[in-house]
Amino acid sequence: MLETIVGVLNDVVWSKPLVYGLLATGIIFSLMLRFFQVRHIKEMVRLMFHGEKSPKGISSFQAIALSLAGRVGTGNIVGVSTAIFIGGPGALFWMWATAFLGASTAFIESSLGQIYKREEKGEYRGGPAYYMEYGIKGGLGKVLGIAFAIITIISMGLLLPGVQANAIASGFHNAWGIPYWIIGVVLAILLALIVFGGLRSIANVATAIVPFMAILYILMAVVVIAMNIKEVPDLFVLIFKSAFNLEASFGGILGAMIEIGVKRGLYSNEAGQGTGPHAAAAAEVSHPAKQGLVQSFSVYIDTLFVCTATGLIILLSGTYNTTNGETDGNGMPSLLYNGDVYVQSVDGTKDYSGTAMYVQAGIDKAFAGADYVFDPSYSGFGSYFVAIALFFFAFTTILAYSYMGETNVAYLTRNMSEKTSKFAMNIMRTMLIFATVFGTIRTAELAWDLGDLGVGAMAWLNIIGIWILFKPAVNSLRDYEKQMKEKGSGKYALYTPDPAKLPEAKFWLEDYPERLRESGEIDSFNPKLDKK
Repeated sequence: MLETIVGVLNDVVWSKPLVYGLLATGIIFSLMLRFFQVRHIKEMVRLMFHGEKSPKGISSFQAIALSLAGRVGTGNIVGVSTAIFIGGPGALFWMWATAFLGASTAFIESSLGQIYKREEKGEYRGGPAYYMEYGIKGGLGKVLGIAFAIITIISMGLLLPGVQANAIASGFHNAWGIPYWIIGVVLAILLALIVFGGLRSIANVATAIVPFMAILYILMAVVVIAMNIKEVPDLFVLIFKSAFNLEASFGGILGAMIEIGVKRGLYSNEAGQGTGPHAAAAAEVSHPAKQGLVQSFSVYIDTLFVCTATGLIILLSGTYNTTNGETDGNGMPSLLYNGDVYVQSVDGTKDYSGTAMYVQAGIDKAFAGADYVFDPSYSGFGSYFVAIALFFFAFTTILAYSYMGETNVAYLTRNMSEKTSKFAMNIMRTMLIFATVFGTIRTAELAWDLGDLGVGAMAWLNIIGIWILFKPAVNSLRDYEKQMKEKGSGKYALYTPDPAKLPEAKFWLEDYPERLRESGEIDSFNPKLDKK
């Protein structure tokens, strides 16, 4: 019954207007920003490692680590596998396209997160709920802000943790046979130790884990590529031909390929979903465009690096299946490409759909060579590596969900007493921990459907919000580029909005200038004084 209800809601939320609307949004914003995602790559990297920080904010690197914690999760492994199962090799191209175009959407939403952020109870808070209420005039902004906050708390606290927890449990169970309930209990204990510590605790853990695991995972892909270097040119030909329905083996599934590529691309890099602005707003920067550029680069890291690593491991090894969307007389999927990779359930049925088994088998085959024979019950290096990767990726994603849920609780309770706000925070944290434990024992299909529902609902509201509010973000990039040219470096850029045009940018009009005056840092934005 629950599966049916969730399925119907997903069909409504993930209708074609959202899928193609996300692509169109990315294209139009890219044109407005003059394809900054190509022009400013060097500046993105510089800013990632040279951000400011204060007692009330986190550094740009911590913010991108926290953001990547949310972006880099099970979607980078299982999500890519699912995309290839439904859309074939060409789905990887559409994930790339979604990331490239989505970088512009990420810039807009993250810059807005900075522009309209607030300092509350000693911490910077911001995100779609904040920029919707303070940026959109009249009652509409407040209604959208409250609606987004409620949906985000439900998504982050109940719907999305299960996807990540389910992947962790499956990975550890496949590798070492650990019972699911034990994995759930351990996750609950680890989460409780971290999430009740607040933003800094979560940011510190994310900063320590995410870069290390992402680099290690990409290095594994490099090893697999090196072992199959002769097949790489043909593989890229296959991806591009499949993406435009020019590959006979995968003909007739172009629509499904684009839709699943965009859907899984968004689920992975979250550009447009409204999650990135939460971490972006927490960062200490002197100009909103700085964090917008950093967050745009995190989309590249997620999809162009980590997701591509997964896709290449799978496709080079041939350890995948692709369906034409139909089923045979026994209810099994009809396959356009059969790599004979599957997960075997207790009752003996075979699951050929996209699972972590694709990557696991791909790694094992790369090391075993021609002697490799797939065995779903085999536990080798591939299963161990995937289990560990899933744990770190998915666990840090759950931590990011906790922070985003907290931010929206803070938004809804900002005018209440500190005691009430803290109580609401603890309720949300407890809810997330229970959802995580439940996710370890429920079916993967239901977990993904619930996750898709949460992502889609947030994306709808956020896209509406940023289309109403995009101008201040576009202007912030133009101002930043102007200061880069005049001062010789973005290092000296300082955001000073016009009070008449942005009266609600309270942090930048009052709080930040006052902090600079009190600390004596105002002169550091003058390149001549800095050189002295």
